[in-house]
Amino acid sequence: MVFLKYKPSYKVTIAGEEIGYVANKQKFEKVVKEQILYPEQENIAFVDIEEMPQYEFFFLDNTEPTLEEEVFTKIQDMAVITYKIYAITLNNQITTYVNSKEEAEEIINQMKEEKAEELKDITIAMQEVYTKEKEKTQSTVEVATAMQVAEVELEKQVEEQEKVKASTLDGVYFSVKPVTGNITSRFGAMESIRDHAHTGMDIAAPNGTPIKAAAEGTVTHAGWLGGYGNLVIISHGNGIQTYYGHCSKLYVSKGDTIKAGDVIAAVGSTGEATGNHLHFEIRKNGAQVNPQKYIYK
Repeated sequence: MVFLKYKPSYKVTIAGEEIGYVANKQKFEKVVKEQILYPEQENIAFVDIEEMPQYEFFFLDNTEPTLEEEVFTKIQDMAVITYKIYAITLNNQITTYVNSKEEAEEIINQMKEEKAEELKDITIAMQEVYTKEKEKTQSTVEVATAMQVAEVELEKQVEEQEKVKASTLDGVYFSVKPVTGNITSRFGAMESIRDHAHTGMDIAAPNGTPIKAAAEGTVTHAGWLGGYGNLVIISHGNGIQTYYGHCSKLYVSKGDTIKAGDVIAAVGSTGEATGNHLHFEIRKNGAQVNPQKYIYK
């Protein structure tokens, strides 16, 4: 009589909340395991469900459907999927993504073989990237495309390294031009306004134009110094110094720590100057060197 009115089923609850009924617990658990918890889908690293479903044997009225699909959908909506993709990096900078470890290794090995010279000072590596954003997995590309992207980025990094090397003196990288303007006198120039070769270079700019530090360092002088007028001297280590002369205003003091690009003074014509400009020098162990070997090329 019971089976005429009721059918055996399982009531499904999560965290004490009833979410529906299923007819066959074993079959339903198998579907959840294969399609939600451990799906054979590319890029899925793992799936988390805060609380697993609980099943309780139940006699359900024969007129009531079990609605396995709705129960499955509710469980699926509760699942949090973490995806895994693989990044190709150059000096820890991500260039592109691929789907698998094997693809990443193929690219790295081929790059090392074909671009050995370019990679001598650049590290190429693989990085596992975990994300809960499914859209992120859509940024992966095929091996051939990833190779092209990585090669373009490698070329950029090689060029940047060459630029840095060319602008570096004994470990000091001159990354910032102190001012922008016309060069009116170059290093070593012999001119009627002075009785010696020019010890730096002059860059014309309007009065008050901000002067930036060419590299990081420590201010060792900020004040008046003879023909230089208002002068800032920055020590960059390894015996390297930069001089910024004829300033109208000084914004730093002796002992200040400076970063490349910090505004340290303003253009002027103090001291022995024929007009508004920056007199810029680089010195190595006290001797002037040509700034244009490293900056204003």
